[in-house]
Amino acid sequence: MSIVIVGGHDRMSKQYIDVCKKYNCKAKVFTQMETRFRDKIGKPDAVILLTDVVSHKLVLAAKKEADKKNITVIRSHKSTVNSLETVIQQIASN
Repeated sequence: MSIVIVGGHDRMSKQYIDVCKKYNCKAKVFTQMETRFRDKIGKPDAVILLTDVVSHKLVLAAKKEADKKNITVIRSHKSTVNSLETVIQQIASN
C-alpha cells in the first residue's frame, strides 16, 4: 500500500515514514509546497492531510489532485506520530 502524507513537521518526516514501514506501507511526505507538487504525488492508495501545521495552499493542491485521480483523502488535525499511526491502522484494517 502507498500513502502520501501532506503536512506535519519537517523534523518528524523520518518518523512518519518509519510508522508507515511498520504497517508495510510506502510513504511520501510533503511538509511544504514543492515545485511540481502535483506530479510528485503519483497514484497512492490514500492521501493523509495533517492539517494543524500546513499551508492552506498545500491542502487545496493535494485535495484537488486527489479528487482528480479518485484517491481517498483522510484528514487529521493533529500531526503527532500517534495520530498518524491511528489513521494508518484504520486504513490497513479496511
